[in-house]
Amino acid sequence: MRLPIASGAATAAVTLSLYPLFQGGAWFWASLWAIAVVTAVGALAGRYTLPDWLAPLAQVVAVWIYLTVAFTGDKAWAWVVPTRESVAELGRLLVTGFADIQRFAAPVPASTSITMLTCGGVALIAILVDLLASRLRRAALTGLPLLALFTVPAAVITEPIGWHVFIIAALGYLGLLVADGRERVGHWGRAVLVRRTSGLAASRTAARTGSDVGALRLSGKRIGITAVALAVLLPSLLPTLEPDPLFGFGVGGKGRGGNSISIPNPIVNLRGELSLPNDSTVLTYTSSDNRPRYLRMYSLDIFDGQQWTMTGPNGRPEDRTSAGPLPPAPGQGRSVPVTKVTTKITVSDEVKTLKFLPLPYPPGRIDVEGDWRPDRDTLMVFSTEDTAGGLTYTVVSDEPTPTAETLKSSDFVPPSIRERYLQLPGNLPREIRELTSRQTERDASHYEQAVQLQEFFTRKGGFTYSLATQGHDDQALVDFLIRNRAGYCEQFAASMAVMARILGIPARVAIGYTGGSRYGERWKVGVHDSHAWPELYFEGTGWLRFEPTPTGSTGQGSATVPSYSRIRADGTDSDQPSTSPTAGPRGTYMPNGSASNPRDRRPDLDYGGPVVTNEGTPVAVRIGAGVAVMALIALIPAMFRWQVRARRRRSYSRAAAGPAAGSAVPATGAADPPVAVRTGRWEAATTAAWAELDDVLCDYGMSRQPSESPRALAGRLAGQYGFDAEAEAAVTRIATSVERMLFARTPGETGSPHEDLRRVRRALAATVTRGRRIRAVLLPPSTLLRMRRMGGRLLDGFDRLENLRFRRPARRDV
Repeated sequence: MRLPIASGAATAAVTLSLYPLFQGGAWFWASLWAIAVVTAVGALAGRYTLPDWLAPLAQVVAVWIYLTVAFTGDKAWAWVVPTRESVAELGRLLVTGFADIQRFAAPVPASTSITMLTCGGVALIAILVDLLASRLRRAALTGLPLLALFTVPAAVITEPIGWHVFIIAALGYLGLLVADGRERVGHWGRAVLVRRTSGLAASRTAARTGSDVGALRLSGKRIGITAVALAVLLPSLLPTLEPDPLFGFGVGGKGRGGNSISIPNPIVNLRGELSLPNDSTVLTYTSSDNRPRYLRMYSLDIFDGQQWTMTGPNGRPEDRTSAGPLPPAPGQGRSVPVTKVTTKITVSDEVKTLKFLPLPYPPGRIDVEGDWRPDRDTLMVFSTEDTAGGLTYTVVSDEPTPTAETLKSSDFVPPSIRERYLQLPGNLPREIRELTSRQTERDASHYEQAVQLQEFFTRKGGFTYSLATQGHDDQALVDFLIRNRAGYCEQFAASMAVMARILGIPARVAIGYTGGSRYGERWKVGVHDSHAWPELYFEGTGWLRFEPTPTGSTGQGSATVPSYSRIRADGTDSDQPSTSPTAGPRGTYMPNGSASNPRDRRPDLDYGGPVVTNEGTPVAVRIGAGVAVMALIALIPAMFRWQVRARRRRSYSRAAAGPAAGSAVPATGAADPPVAVRTGRWEAATTAAWAELDDVLCDYGMSRQPSESPRALAGRLAGQYGFDAEAEAAVTRIATSVERMLFARTPGETGSPHEDLRRVRRALAATVTRGRRIRAVLLPPSTLLRMRRMGGRLLDGFDRLENLRFRRPARRDV
């Protein structure tokens, strides 16, 4: 029964790694019951010696019955026996679960279909692990299905798996291997616990058994535990060449420093926020002109051929929002007229850990509580100390209102903008470049080409809005633009930004929210208003947003097309703003061209996620920090040795502070001479001094024979190592004190154990090499042996647990 139980425990330990994928704990308890069913059937199969091929089949049937009882019991006969209706319902839940897994982003809601799908998958892993370990006796191969289960979160989410979960999973697998090893030894006979002893008893035990058979088992456990410890510690100590969540970025300098900020990966979370059920308010706002505003949080400027990412923001202390106006918007000149708009925004209290402020672009002045700083290049406003949840703040923005003629004459691109916002990977598919050339006029201005791209996506290209599209690689980009032409705002924004860069137009992708829906005097922005759009650069005007995503009921419901991107037949821009409010359902107001979104979505208000950094901590600093941590770990034995020596020194001091060891006390009879009194403090000090001498000999590589008396040891040390008179007298006093403690009524004359040990230590150190003395200080062998014995006692406890046997009570014949 040991192997089935160990197999179930290992599967349950690895199943814990799935916790980031789900909301709540219903999935875990349902999966745990499924593992228990598989384990129970496996244990019964071993107890009654069923054929190996029959046990997995019995486990599959048992899991089927369990799933029927747990999820479709109302359609089964007597809630247990499967029927045609219950089987059909299980099939429907299976299909729905697969569909929900594709629709939702982690953490997914704990719906019945998803819980059933997870439960069945974990049960199949448990059956496979039990088959390999208990039936085929290939316990090492169980690492493959367990590893497959463990890697599911790594393939779905971007956050690293917690180290504590890794330790639990690794210990579960090691426990399975240990159980398999003991099962194999059990076939030879009953395993006997060999206790590791020291000194003369260990020699006698070794002589009696011929060898310490427990040492091999102990070595295997040490290897396993050491491997797990190194797997957890080394990755955090070794430097890497790419940014990672350990060293984030800060405000000031170039994103380095003591403060760090954790932000989500905008692209990863965008699709999940769009497709989750239930609509929840993220924020509300009012504007001075009573028009909706796109609210931007992130600006993505790096395209690596697979996805858009962002350069980490750089917030200077002098740019704090409390210090006055924000830095000027890049590229915005005085020749273009601007409209000053005041927006008052209130973020919901339910929003958690949001470190970036949703703002209309370009923000000029922000009245907000806390330490918030803008990035000068992108005007993203963030904080390393405060969060946006529950905040109310006012933004004054200077929105440019360029004309078509102004934008047509804005083809000049400054070198700093060109270097950062025109970069494309060298392996960009040729089909995308050719498509861009076909859809735009070669002699047109940058502005005209941008409008032509927008028209291609919204009118001429035959694109449809769909949340079912997945993928970020270059092939997914080709599929979207050339083949299926179906996607959501991420694909539309990313594709138009790439095509704009091909044409020489600086472009980036913005992530934030559309203007939302109007309710009374306020605009409400919900999770379903999460959006991505491209921003294109025009010298003199700055960055302008475009809208390639379909709007209205067939697209992103609250998305709007900016007025400057609409061109009439006469070639002028439309003066009809697309953002004028129109009546919506149930007395609400919606942006023009939008309608109530038919999708029922759920908020993902916990904006935690992987850290996005810019340049990371310098490699030299990372190496220095890793070396410092490793040095501290290496000094643990030395610190432990110092602590033991300090404790013994306190014992000497207490003995000196108490009654003298040999102090005279009058006897009861008048003629009797005074006698010396033995005290517990003196005995403790003598024991500590003898133990310290033993450790000193061990640290310097010298031995003390178990059969040597204290006096014989003192004589051998003085003669073998050439002690001077003071050192010889000191070691003799220590030995005499030990002998009198063991055999005499009175302690006699004693010196200071601390001073005697110091003389003996110096005399012994003078006889060894410098390397031995350094090792005695930094890596004292006495401490290492003591730590080894502690580990041995700990593993002995596991041995005793493994030797437990559950026996049925003997039957009594009456």
